[in-house]
Amino acid sequence: MVPAAPPYDERLTAPRSWWLIAAGFGVACALMLFPFGPLPLLCGLVAGTALAAVCVSAYGSVRVRVVAGSLVAGDARIPVSALGEAEPLDADEARAWRTHKADMRAHMVLRGYVPTAVRIEVTDPEDPTPYVYVSTRHPEQLAAALRAARETSAS
Repeated sequence: MVPAAPPYDERLTAPRSWWLIAAGFGVACALMLFPFGPLPLLCGLVAGTALAAVCVSAYGSVRVRVVAGSLVAGDARIPVSALGEAEPLDADEARAWRTHKADMRAHMVLRGYVPTAVRIEVTDPEDPTPYVYVSTRHPEQLAAALRAARETSAS
């Protein structure tokens, strides 16, 4: 009996400083409406903060999972049978693969506020994507989960 792949599920959330900026945006909206009285000021505070919070939540929340023989990163769902070796990247290597080493054809699920990542080769001959770059706070665990899922699907 083949052991089950270790579960991997991570949610990349926006840093706390982004939420403070969202609150600051709400205060700025309130101050713009200050000359019109206290009710428009309050409406500007609530609406501006809510709008900024929705934007921070939408961009800042990405889920990375290895489930049912697939890597699910953001909107992408890639079967592990189409993936090669996963390379955990430290902060310096991740920065290099985000910048000067990056290939325009690569699929990137990157968040600048997460310093580490995993680079996974795409082995599917039908796919022109050379690799998948996924930001993660636990690159070693994600690479191990992908390795185990690939071994499980091969047997």
